[in-house]
Amino acid sequence: MNEAIRVREVRVISPENEQLGIMPPREAIKLAAERNLDLVEIAPTAKPPVCRIMDYGRYKFEQSKKEREARKKQKIIKIKEVQMRPNIEQHDFDVWVRRAEGFLKEGDKIKAIVKFRGREIVHAERARNVLKRFADALSALSTVERDAKLEGRNMIMIVAPREAKEKDKRP
Repeated sequence: MNEAIRVREVRVISPENEQLGIMPPREAIKLAAERNLDLVEIAPTAKPPVCRIMDYGRYKFEQSKKEREARKKQKIIKIKEVQMRPNIEQHDFDVWVRRAEGFLKEGDKIKAIVKFRGREIVHAERARNVLKRFADALSALSTVERDAKLEGRNMIMIVAPREAKEKDKRP
């Protein structure tokens, strides 16, 4: 802005969005000073660079206001954990499925974990079946983001809400 603009010629736009033409930066700074405003470079890559006569303090304030509004509208996706055991009873399994449905409707991802204790790890296929049943029960609301994988003494699968997954695929 102002004296920091180091080019020979700039295209100048007035505060009312009228093109004032191409002129040396010194001349444009004088025009801005007459109106008690600043000369701000808005398109430095253009040939010649485009500058606008505006109140820089007000411009910065408007930008920060827009950023705050954008942050308010952002949806932060949380990852909720659901922990089960390889020999989980049907009722307990149904409770976790209902809980997971609520999380998915809120737009959260789910990290389904089957924990092994002692020698249960020998029956990894049971845990894989539990996670497959879990994914099938939630298939209407979700898609599997990461398949079941053994990590240490846990088998982990990540499930994402269906609409969030489809938004990620758009270019």
